[in-house]
Amino acid sequence: MRLFDLRLIIAFLFGLYGVVLVVIGFGFTTDEDLKKAEGVNINLWAGIAMVVLSAVFAAWAMLRPQFADTDKQPLKEL
Repeated sequence: MRLFDLRLIIAFLFGLYGVVLVVIGFGFTTDEDLKKAEGVNINLWAGIAMVVLSAVFAAWAMLRPQFADTDKQPLKEL
């Protein structure tokens, strides 16, 4: 697994933003905010979805790592 795999960077960013939204959704959402959103805690649900997407990207990077195949010979010119 490579540290700078794009999937891991995306997973980290989605996870970070998702955790921030979950914290805001749990701790800082007022009744006025819920009234504006027709009773749906948008920050909480969006944060949960982003954390789940982050886990999917991280699992994808772990289960299907990208490595260069060094055993093959390079193509010869025609």
